[in-house]
Amino acid sequence: MKPGIHPAYAPVVFRDSASGTAFLTRSTMTSDKTIDWEDGNTYPVVDVEISSASHPFYTGTARVLDTAGRVEKFQRRYGAR
Repeated sequence: MKPGIHPAYAPVVFRDSASGTAFLTRSTMTSDKTIDWEDGNTYPVVDVEISSASHPFYTGTARVLDTAGRVEKFQRRYGAR
């Protein structure tokens, strides 16, 4: 990699505003807000609207669409030609 052209890659805390959970990871994102983490260090915190802690697909609350009913409705409306 060329030196001096890449953004800084450092530890950042991402906090989910929907569920209140937070996780520490490394990222190029920065923030002026900081948080004292469990290990005693202070990290920048980035608030996100949705994460794996609150997304319906990951939490198991996603609705299952009735695709068989849709096919039958299409067949009734337009018939098999």
